[in-house]
Amino acid sequence: MRFTSQIRRKLTGCGSVLIVAMATAGCSTIAEPPEPTPVRPVSFPLAEPDPDFIPVLRQGRYTLVELAPASAQRDLMRQVVTVSLPEGRRSTVGDALRQILSRSGYKLCSADDAATLSALPLPASHHRLGPLMLRDALLTLSGSAWNLQVDDRTRTVCFYRAPFPAFAASEMKPDFDTTRVAALSTHAVARKAKP
Repeated sequence: MRFTSQIRRKLTGCGSVLIVAMATAGCSTIAEPPEPTPVRPVSFPLAEPDPDFIPVLRQGRYTLVELAPASAQRDLMRQVVTVSLPEGRRSTVGDALRQILSRSGYKLCSADDAATLSALPLPASHHRLGPLMLRDALLTLSGSAWNLQVDDRTRTVCFYRAPFPAFAASEMKPDFDTTRVAALSTHAVARKAKP
């Protein structure tokens, strides 16, 4: 009982504070709300179509097929090819070039330089090539002494001799001290000559 009387006293003390707070709030006037600021209209830019958008076709429940050509279909030099020539036969570079180009859509030109390249023997390391892109396979077979020229209009592939680098023999300098090597080799020869 004593416990409840203490709670009542505390509540009446709090209640009087509450009544005074409400009375002072009730006497005050409420200010008019400020006039709202005008809202500027927001314009969203229209979404432009994505340039990388590729239309797809649903085939089956989980399969989507792109309705766009592959990069190897757009640029025929990117198609993947393989070369496999029998190793027992004496093959030439021309044999390998003709095999690669047979189903690629390109043909070998009939220039004199191309005939010279075609007559060269095929290195053993080139009997099996690939899978490689067509351009890389042609460059591998021809080597660094030949320049590849592709005419996409007529779909011909031609090879021309690469120009020799223009430098003089005096510009060729070794990357080590030749005087020390010459002195050591002379000393070694003199030692061997003594009995």
